Amino acid sequence: MKTGVNAIDKAIAARAVTEEVLVSVRQIIQSVDLHSRDLVRKFGLTVPQLVTLQTVSRGKSLTVGAIAKNVSLSQATVTGILDRLYKHGLIFRNRSEVDRRRVLIEPTKACEELLAKAPPLMQELFVDQFGKLDDWEQMMILSSLKRLVSLMNVKPSVSSAPFLATGEISEAVLK
Repeated sequence: MKTGVNAIDKAIAARAVTEEVLVSVRQIIQSVDLHSRDLVRKFGLTVPQLVTLQTVSRGKSLTVGAIAKNVSLSQATVTGILDRLYKHGLIFRNRSEVDRRRVLIEPTKACEELLAKAPPLMQELFVDQFGKLDDWEQMMILSSLKRLVSLMNVKPSVSSAPFLATGEISEAVLK
């Protein structure tokens, strides 16, 4: 009889651990979602739009391809983001003097003012805190997350841009 009780106790403990993992994943997702919504509500920008503006502001006169490479998104996606940012006066588009086929993207004064007021991205806070961990702990977290991705059968087609965002980028519209 004692073995049956041990097996039941182990099953209950395993289920509790599984539930805690799922709760933690849900908390991360909700935190990212809340941060993203707050950014849109307060600044009228999605995370991908803000990352794109920061890249444009740092680079000065970048091509769409260079921006896309920097933010790890497709050129088509970045073009859509830039279209919305242009409509709201946050970027200039200028033809290159050297090669008229190339369009260079530059920030406007409104862009610089907006970026000065914008909060740090959630991942910037994460990078700062993660960098303070010992190497072994960083590797343990990385290994655990990679295993979790595998257990959840995440398909390779799921976006893996290095910033935290929710929702479809194409649906993001500046207010």
